[in-house]
Amino acid sequence: MTHANPAHAKTDVIKGVNQMNWYVEVMRKYAVFQGRARRKEYWMFFLFNILIAFGLGFAMAFLSAMLGFGQSVANATSTLYSLAVLIPGIAVGIRRMHDIGRSGWWILFPIVNLVMFCLNSQDGENEYGPNPKGV
Repeated sequence: MTHANPAHAKTDVIKGVNQMNWYVEVMRKYAVFQGRARRKEYWMFFLFNILIAFGLGFAMAFLSAMLGFGQSVANATSTLYSLAVLIPGIAVGIRRMHDIGRSGWWILFPIVNLVMFCLNSQDGENEYGPNPKGV
């Protein structure tokens, strides 16, 4: 995307960095299972997690081809990244369930929780804490 005004280009970059903050915030709350997570927090973490995994896979495949590494290096890197984001992914999923007033155990039902992840937050405070949109 080209902009006639350089200030607009800088604004787009800042918006992208601000979106990445959702991913970083989930990683900061590495194993926090209490509280609530906004729909945007969950889906931005999901999006950036997918983008990073694809980028990492592409980079490792490229380096393996260029430097002659075997698939073991690429597989090990992918496995390490997956393990690193496993706990935060579960934690943000549980906090998302809390946000709609459900128990975190609902993440064990894949089809049902996919629909629930799309639901809007419960208004006001619920048994899991205050609404993160209001904070």
